[in-house]
Amino acid sequence: MGSEAVLKVLASLTVLLLTAGQGVAAEPGWSAYGGDQGGQRYSAARQITPENVTRLTKAWSFSTGDMATKGGAMKRASFENTPILADGRLYVCSPFNEVSALDPATGKQLWRFDPKLDISLRYPNDYVCRGVAFAPLGAQGFCARRIYLNTADRRLIALDAASGKPCPDFGRNGTVVIPPGPQRDGPRFGRIHTTSAPVVTQGLVIVGSAIDDNQRVDELRGTVHAFDAVTGKLKWRFDPLADEKPPFRAGAANVWAPMSVDEARGLVLLPVSSASVDFWGGMRPGAGKYANSIVALHVADGSVAWSFQTTHHDVWDYDLPAQPTLGMVTYKGKTAPAVLQPTKQGLLFTIDRETGEPLIPVVERKVPQGGAPGEKLSPTQPIPVAPVPLAASRITPDDAFGLTFWDRGKCRKAIAAARHDGLYTPPSLQGSIVYPFTGGGTNWGGLAFDQARDIVYVNTSNVMHLVKLIRQKDYTAARERFAGKEVSPNKGAPFGMMRETMISPLGMPCNPPPWGQLHAIDMHDGRVLWSVPLGTTEDLAPFSEYVLGKKTGTPNFGGPIATAGGLVFIGAAMDNYLRAFDARSGKELWRGRLPAGGQATPMTYMWKGRQYVVIAAGGHSKSDTKRGDRVIAFALPS
Repeated sequence: MGSEAVLKVLASLTVLLLTAGQGVAAEPGWSAYGGDQGGQRYSAARQITPENVTRLTKAWSFSTGDMATKGGAMKRASFENTPILADGRLYVCSPFNEVSALDPATGKQLWRFDPKLDISLRYPNDYVCRGVAFAPLGAQGFCARRIYLNTADRRLIALDAASGKPCPDFGRNGTVVIPPGPQRDGPRFGRIHTTSAPVVTQGLVIVGSAIDDNQRVDELRGTVHAFDAVTGKLKWRFDPLADEKPPFRAGAANVWAPMSVDEARGLVLLPVSSASVDFWGGMRPGAGKYANSIVALHVADGSVAWSFQTTHHDVWDYDLPAQPTLGMVTYKGKTAPAVLQPTKQGLLFTIDRETGEPLIPVVERKVPQGGAPGEKLSPTQPIPVAPVPLAASRITPDDAFGLTFWDRGKCRKAIAAARHDGLYTPPSLQGSIVYPFTGGGTNWGGLAFDQARDIVYVNTSNVMHLVKLIRQKDYTAARERFAGKEVSPNKGAPFGMMRETMISPLGMPCNPPPWGQLHAIDMHDGRVLWSVPLGTTEDLAPFSEYVLGKKTGTPNFGGPIATAGGLVFIGAAMDNYLRAFDARSGKELWRGRLPAGGQATPMTYMWKGRQYVVIAAGGHSKSDTKRGDRVIAFALPS
């Protein structure tokens, strides 16, 4: 038996050993935001298959109640939650950080906890709660098994998993305020908040942060904090920019996307974002060290084990948006513990988890130069040799898309007027095309990894942003003139900025479709096995799919999951469906209608012999998809 086969067998045995002796939990579950601590988004459940998936039907539905209680705040809400299954319960958090424990078979609410956010205030990324974390602490009785919740207003709350009541020995009556606490920015609240689930490992709860983009050079720092899981006492902190020396001036470099944990090596893996401000880096010379990097920290003390940077001196908002996925990867005959990191550029980096060096080679390629005044760009950027980029990055005016000669002409004119030299075209006063746009490529939904077959499944968006720098003397006039668009000050920099999606007057992207895709990649050699459109325009414009066809795809937020049954489930697209694809061919086999947008990553589990597939259907503020407050479970007829 070869080394690859031995490692695969050992991995399977490890799963069996970890689930042995856990009673009903021995059935395939979903114990963490990404399915497991390494974020593989893979389930050993195999009851639902390509042969029977068309028989899926709605098994139950749960309402968080937000549509009835949150009023106008729902316009600023994104239901991005992926529930977890732990201790015989499903745990769901609403966009407003309200946690509910549900019966896995019926969706009946068993308890509910409301942290009572002040919804009259604003947060930079609107209301989002991607998930919660569960941890058994080895003790007995009340709060021996806990749910940990981040809130938008910078609280970390520990709840008794059985009752939903706060744990009195954690912080002050169950709550720790995460430094620097809530920060006001004039009438807008929330220069810093939290959106992704914490991780729990080795007796610590580790949390990141989300920081508003493009507001100021001297932004808050993106410090990661680790707290004692029992007492809430601060144990260590890590600031990705702490080692930078003057004249370097910047903040952010925060960790807003989900983190991963390598329990065996005692590591926590951070997807670190870009330093402030996003589109002009004249006051932060150099590559940025830990910014835009996968950073592996020793859990014990928060020290750096290794790091790998995916974008040097980022001026495109190409921060790391997705959870690093951990798994054993065999590339060209070499098997190694790897980190799989998708990016907004549509790239997939495969890094050796022990050394921090590329497992699949990465080359430094020359990129466009000639940045804005005061800018010093990196002459090269890292590009993996495999797989090929999964999102388009180059366009000419002749490529403009439109439903009519008129709106295609408008797009052609807009493309011709902007600077565009391909991927990594620097922002400019003229206006530059950032393609893929800053929403991806891949975003926070991440990827799914079938370790037994060495197949990665990942979705991408293919849309363009126009980014234009604005001289500070012209900023106030520009903000008034473009009141309905994103115009940000970049205080302390010589330029403000404006960012907008490049769409035609009829509301369609100016670049040709597909605008969203789902891909399968064989990690043995980095080949793309298949790429298929993801989503239709059905819920964006009535009857448009009859004009455009059903192969346009749409921009998408949320990720895929893969199952041992041979299926890939995904929502994410801007129509109201959960879909199932054949994992081998990419053929769409089934779609389940949702009551609102499914811009969330689904999950699946076995419960008392029945497999359920669950997704949050509540819409997304940035996509402006239909709002709702439902969690929907599908299963085969009982």
